[in-house]
Amino acid sequence: MNSRTETILRTERPWGWFETVCEMAGSKVKRIHVRPGQQISLQTHQHRSEHWIVVAGTAQVTLGARAFALLCGQHCDIACGQVHRLANSGPDGLEIIEVQYGSRLDEDDIVRLQDDYGRA
Repeated sequence: MNSRTETILRTERPWGWFETVCEMAGSKVKRIHVRPGQQISLQTHQHRSEHWIVVAGTAQVTLGARAFALLCGQHCDIACGQVHRLANSGPDGLEIIEVQYGSRLDEDDIVRLQDDYGRA
């Protein structure tokens, strides 16, 4: 059996952090941590779709006009162009695995509609 050690770089954000776990043509996998009481931008993407899987905590998800909770082990799909937000209203950290797929997967594909940290 081969053992492989990789260095995964953590990217800090005002709401928490993310790590890119795997990236290849047309897809990327991230581990995302949202601190208690924080949320990502209300945003959309023009070139990618996403799939979120909650692995720790409870996610407060906004998809278009809908808002709902996802518990550990639950998941949702975000279509390309769909307005969305991830928030953590719980007392502990929220972690999700995000699978991105599409023609463009860089951070420049984020269109921020509202942001608590002055980036919109």
